[in-house]
Amino acid sequence: MVGGATAMTGGTKTSGLTDPDRIWSEASVRLRAEIGDGPFSSYIAPSAVRLDNAGHLILVTPTAYARDWVRKNALRRMNELWLGLDGLSRRLEVRCRAEVGSAPPASALAAGNVVDAAPRLAAFATPAPVGAVSISADGARAVRAAGLQDRLTFDSFVEGQGNAFALAIAKQVASWADGHFNPVFFCGPYGYGKTHLLNAIAWEAQRLRPQAKVVYLTAERFLSTFVKAMQDRSTAAFKESLRSADMLLLDDVQFVGGKTSTQEELLSTLTALIEDGKRIVFSADRAPMALTEVEPRLRSHLAAGLTCPVEAGDRELKIAVARNRLKALSALGVVQGEAAPEVLAQLVDRTPGSMRELEGAVNTLAAAAGSRLSSVSVDEASTLLGAALRGGPERRITVDEIQKTVADHFNMKQADLLSERRTRSVARPRQIAMYLCKQHTTRSYPDIGRRFGGRDHTTVLHGVRKIEELMPQDDQIARDVEALTRKLRG
Repeated sequence: MVGGATAMTGGTKTSGLTDPDRIWSEASVRLRAEIGDGPFSSYIAPSAVRLDNAGHLILVTPTAYARDWVRKNALRRMNELWLGLDGLSRRLEVRCRAEVGSAPPASALAAGNVVDAAPRLAAFATPAPVGAVSISADGARAVRAAGLQDRLTFDSFVEGQGNAFALAIAKQVASWADGHFNPVFFCGPYGYGKTHLLNAIAWEAQRLRPQAKVVYLTAERFLSTFVKAMQDRSTAAFKESLRSADMLLLDDVQFVGGKTSTQEELLSTLTALIEDGKRIVFSADRAPMALTEVEPRLRSHLAAGLTCPVEAGDRELKIAVARNRLKALSALGVVQGEAAPEVLAQLVDRTPGSMRELEGAVNTLAAAAGSRLSSVSVDEASTLLGAALRGGPERRITVDEIQKTVADHFNMKQADLLSERRTRSVARPRQIAMYLCKQHTTRSYPDIGRRFGGRDHTTVLHGVRKIEELMPQDDQIARDVEALTRKLRG
């Protein structure tokens, strides 16, 4: 609607408007150009202009943090722009969503229609920073963007004695139940279902509340996105993308250890979300207070909620996981029929590592057997799997043997692997040796560390993770690991 009043804005004569949506649209375009995309998308774009019960125009921000920022940095200029465009010479106030409840948009009240209560700023919203992506139900593209795996749901999670409590808590968190613990912290060995539980929580929570902002991140992605935000001077946008979440899930939080500024940011985010009553879920390979590389204040906050151990699976659970994986592959047409119980038993007994290693062995069997799965015997399965199976009658591989083999492969001395030298030519072979020790022996991280010159278990863990990360990306490292594995197995 065009009013009779006129105003001068930026030296140009502009017709006065009375429709708040149209005024806000024009003012937003100018405001974005003045304050920049980062601050605008963080604090202004998620907001909406509404009328309160007294008929006053208010800008409603999603959080109190955003409200305070707008008051300090943008409200004065917003009112200047608004007064220059509004034929009724009204002024804006700013409040957060918690202060106003679910009041309808200003345009809806002006038209006598209180049904449409959705903010009308979508045209000005910009994507959330990479790594802080809220999930939606619009298909595989959103799944990939959010970093989630569509097969990791509660339906595909196999319950057992070691994970029953963690599964029950995960379902409670996903249901948005009242009286919840905050934060919830899942901890346990690598490869036994922590990531599966966090994915399942995210999917179920978003299904039950499609309008909620559910953010899932790995600690590695949190780190890289935060560093990039600092480099791009867009930390405000990064902070708001997390602090506006209704539920935040952070996987493998142990990897923030040793990064001071990142830990400070995580602590601030954690505190802000708890104060706003938002849900928080973490996972790590150890309980919170055992994360000695994490700053004590953050460690204390992580331990303040509920810690849920996810324990290594027993034989019965592993057989169930193997059977469940084969059913999933059958549904995809990879295999036909069912594996004999004795074949599954042998598969589990000779794959003593994590559930991920077990799934890898199952995948190998499925690919080799195909439509003949139900007729495969124990001996034939052993032949088909070959080097994919470990343990059983295979000879025992020692840490000393691995060190000697790696040193010989890289034309260096075994003593170099145990030394304090940190040059790349020594550090990378050392990490490969640590990785092979974890893959081919039953030694714990602390025990492996002691065998490598008395190193801390976190150094070994980092080395193992680094090689796991590099193998899909670096063909040379993948070839080195494959060649060393063949040598070790004779």
